[in-house]
Amino acid sequence: MSLLDLSRWQFAITVIFHMTFPAITVGLSIFLCVVYGLYWRTGKPVYLQMFRFWRRIFAVGFAIGVVAGIVITFEMGLNWGPYAAQTGPIVAPIIGMEVVTAFSVEAGFIGVLLYGDGRVRKGTLFAATVMVSIGTILSSTWIIAANSWMQTPSGFALHDGQFQPTNWVDAIFNPSFLWRWPHMVLGVLISAGFFIAGIGAYYLVKGRALQFARRSVSIALGVAAILLPAQVFMGDQVAGHVFPAQLSKAEAAEGNWTTPNTGWVLFAIPDQQAERNIAELSIPCVGSAFYGDLSCKTANPPLDLTPTADRPDMAAVFWGFRAMFFAALWMFGTLFYATILRFRRKLWTSRRFHKYLLWTTPAGIVAVLGGWVLAETGRQPWVVFGLLRTSAAVSHLASGEILFSVLGFSLLYLVMLVAYIVYIVRSLRIGPERDHPDYVDRPADSDTTQVPSRSPDRIVPALASEEGLS
Repeated sequence: MSLLDLSRWQFAITVIFHMTFPAITVGLSIFLCVVYGLYWRTGKPVYLQMFRFWRRIFAVGFAIGVVAGIVITFEMGLNWGPYAAQTGPIVAPIIGMEVVTAFSVEAGFIGVLLYGDGRVRKGTLFAATVMVSIGTILSSTWIIAANSWMQTPSGFALHDGQFQPTNWVDAIFNPSFLWRWPHMVLGVLISAGFFIAGIGAYYLVKGRALQFARRSVSIALGVAAILLPAQVFMGDQVAGHVFPAQLSKAEAAEGNWTTPNTGWVLFAIPDQQAERNIAELSIPCVGSAFYGDLSCKTANPPLDLTPTADRPDMAAVFWGFRAMFFAALWMFGTLFYATILRFRRKLWTSRRFHKYLLWTTPAGIVAVLGGWVLAETGRQPWVVFGLLRTSAAVSHLASGEILFSVLGFSLLYLVMLVAYIVYIVRSLRIGPERDHPDYVDRPADSDTTQVPSRSPDRIVPALASEEGLS
């Protein structure tokens, strides 16, 4: 592998690992606001139980995501020195605003969120939770602004090979940002929704913490059902506004090389060198329908319309789009069936659906990561589309050093990811029972670690009656 390939792989691995956590924590931060707000307003213990349980999952993911995000900034300067030098006047202030706004807000209130329960007023804790949530949204806003400028650069002038800002409004609110930012925010909210619903389904299957599980699943699926249609619309708008500016991305996503095809390629194994698909499966006329033509006459554009030197890797773009698209269909079908069960009053009695819902836990994360693969690989071979090639933006380092760092980072990230998964599994096994206000800790010499502060035969029927499970 060349120096360029190694540097791209290192950055890709870092970004994919990092994005796994915002895909969960941004939506979780808003979920924490909702459940604690409900507790503050209604006083129902189940909402405090939900807040305490999900706060732990959020805290660990938030910490890992911040650490991984800091590494990305260092890689921009070390592995991509020419890129940093040429785009620094625009990209650096935008990334700096993330530190000034998002990191400052999160750092100022995260301590109250994590340790304020029982120590500060309910209103203060709710305000701190809201501020942390605002911080996560601000962070995603500035990141999308910087990345969108690389996709559709505007508001600048080139002076001696350096991008100099001429209009900050145009640079920040560039043509693709206006559509990609809401698309990304909706994506992470839906992703968190399925993450919460999947874990809630685990307790429904196990028959544990039923009140907690039902509220978690109900809120998560309800929000996802409302947001997913809006996300489909926004995704269509992103394609309508970004693809015309990046025709090579649109061509690679369709999976056609030379012959215009009115069908839609469902499956393909592209061969970049031979400029053909080793194998493919196409659905007739569906491709034309995606372009609004039901007569089966509008053909999808082939990749050979783009010069060879300017083509992205079709396999990465094609499968990035398919991962996002198929995951969206998977989630849409799940929500549709859940809605039917809800209207038939069988949502809480269908154990088969609960087991299935458990497997949909990572569906939103897969969609988010697939979308990022589509966006980033489809922009190649440009780091600033049409203006700065990726090959001209890489630092000239020793390939051996980059290979060592790629292997080192990959191993480190694998360990961190496994540790996070182990932590979640451990938290699931312990369960949310300890987070219920009616439970207290026994002394260290007791036979059991946690017991209800009042008789179980009074608690369980009360919870079951409230949830309609008696």
